[in-house]
Amino acid sequence: MKGTTYFAIFEPSKTGYGVYFPDLPGCITVGKDLEEAEKMAEEALGLHLWGMEKDNDEIPEATNPPFEEIKEAEEGSFVMPVTVYMPLVRNEMDNKAVKKTLTIPYWLNQIAEENKVNFSQILQTALKECLGV
Repeated sequence: MKGTTYFAIFEPSKTGYGVYFPDLPGCITVGKDLEEAEKMAEEALGLHLWGMEKDNDEIPEATNPPFEEIKEAEEGSFVMPVTVYMPLVRNEMDNKAVKKTLTIPYWLNQIAEENKVNFSQILQTALKECLGV
């Protein structure tokens, strides 16, 4: 599986690390330590790219200069490549549970609860049947 890699700038602070991606304005995150900042950078990158895909935004090519040529990095900061696997991100995001509020008659709710009905499962099954998926 081919990954998508962008360079991130990690800026140390008193409370951890700030992270941003020069090629992706608005893609920023933080972490209380380097390990958390790396995880958060991967998550931020994946979600940012996924959102751009969903909005049909043009996704910019990742620049690939030598580390020392990335001018945005200030003293004390460092550059690190961050890689995400978009098929995994897409699968996770497209299949995550979404909470829905619904209304049913009280009497029907009582009977369903007495019979230990799994409301989520019943709704999913009914929706799939109704939509033919």
